[in-house]
Amino acid sequence: MSLRAIPFTFLVFVLYNVIVLFSGSPAVETADGPAAARELLAAEIFSVPMISGARWAFTWGDLILVVSLLVLFIELLKATYTSTSSLVDHGLSMLVFIAALVEFIVVPQAATSVFFLVLVCLLIDVVAGFTIGIRVARRDIGFGNAD
Repeated sequence: MSLRAIPFTFLVFVLYNVIVLFSGSPAVETADGPAAARELLAAEIFSVPMISGARWAFTWGDLILVVSLLVLFIELLKATYTSTSSLVDHGLSMLVFIAALVEFIVVPQAATSVFFLVLVCLLIDVVAGFTIGIRVARRDIGFGNAD
C-alpha cells in the first residue's frame, strides 16, 4: 500500500486528541470536560503586537484549525489523482470521519467548536474526495458529455 493511501486528516484527529484528551492537564481531568477542553484550547501559545496597538493571540485551538485547513488542502490535491491507492484513501477518510463523529457525540471533551470545525473539514474531505475522484475518473475514461 502506498503512503498516498493514508489520509492526512487522521493527523488532525490525533492532534486534537493529544492536545485535549492526553495533555495531562489537570484542567481537562475535571468533571466538566467540555469547559476544560475549551479552556485548554483557548490557552495562548504566543501573541504578536499589532500596529494598531492590539495584541493578536494564537491559541491551541487556532493551531489545530490551521493544521486542519492545510491538511484539507493536501487531501483535495490528492483527490485529483486516480489510482487504486486513491480509492483506499477515500475509504480511510470516511473511516476517520466516522470515528471523529462518534467521538464528537460520545466524548465530552470533543464537544467544542474547534472539534466541530475539524469534523466539518473531515466531512469536506470525504465529500470532495469522492466528488473530485468521480469527476476526474469520468474525464480520464472519457464518459459523459463534452461540457
